[in-house]
Amino acid sequence: MHYYPYNTKREDNLPEEKENRYRQLLEHIFFDKDFGSYRKGIRTIEFEREDLERAADVLKIGLPKNPGDVIYSSRYRISLPRSILDTQPEGMEWIIDGAGRARYKFTLVPSNRIFPNPALRAIKIPDATPEIIGAYALNDEQALLAKVRYNRLIDVFLGVTAYSLQNHMRTTVRGIGQIEIDEVYVALDRQGVQYVIPVQAKGGKDQLAVVQTKQDLACCAEKFPTLTCRSVSAQFIKMEDKKKKIAMFELSVEDGRVVIVEEKHYRLVPSTEISVEELKAYGGK
Repeated sequence: MHYYPYNTKREDNLPEEKENRYRQLLEHIFFDKDFGSYRKGIRTIEFEREDLERAADVLKIGLPKNPGDVIYSSRYRISLPRSILDTQPEGMEWIIDGAGRARYKFTLVPSNRIFPNPALRAIKIPDATPEIIGAYALNDEQALLAKVRYNRLIDVFLGVTAYSLQNHMRTTVRGIGQIEIDEVYVALDRQGVQYVIPVQAKGGKDQLAVVQTKQDLACCAEKFPTLTCRSVSAQFIKMEDKKKKIAMFELSVEDGRVVIVEEKHYRLVPSTEISVEELKAYGGK
């Protein structure tokens, strides 16, 4: 398993000016006495979406049309302000959890970031992605979801027969508020067990996060109580030859930490690039 701290520097496509504005808003809410105010030993600071608007008024800075983008970006794309990171005890990190409809909370939890294992062998899979998809996919996340779907990587990875139910599913979960799952599959295995599989896709420098995994599992428990939930995350990994492979994780949450149940890496290639020797190796012969 590969866990990295939440304050690992993350690159993304946010303009620097917007990134700085987001950090200023969160810093103001975290430390200002009108928003709960951080003090040593505190583990939770709750706030509402309206507090982002009030903070923007106080700081005289522009708020995005969708205030929720501040929360999303701080979870997956940019680091929290240095002043907040400096309050983290060793081995702990601040995350932003949902706390209900348009409500959030800074929560201090054990450090828990997952990166692909660089030493893991990539399994070659004949690429069944239609070329037109690659030509017109608008971003890494969209391209990744399409490749997972067309190459049936959920089936291959989990050993089930899976069907895409809905992508970018937005819904509300009790005690959390509004969430979005990148794609939801339903599946069954050879014994007839039925599953619901929430998939989060990360392209570029976005990172897998404990918050989204916990939300996905909570959503499936509430919306699909009769199905067994298996949470999957997929991430592009850039290779030295500028091509990409796909890291697949099955994740679970134990004692508030995300744990890896299974990790596999796949490389989509023309079938002619898979040698007889590789096929024998995959079969254990």
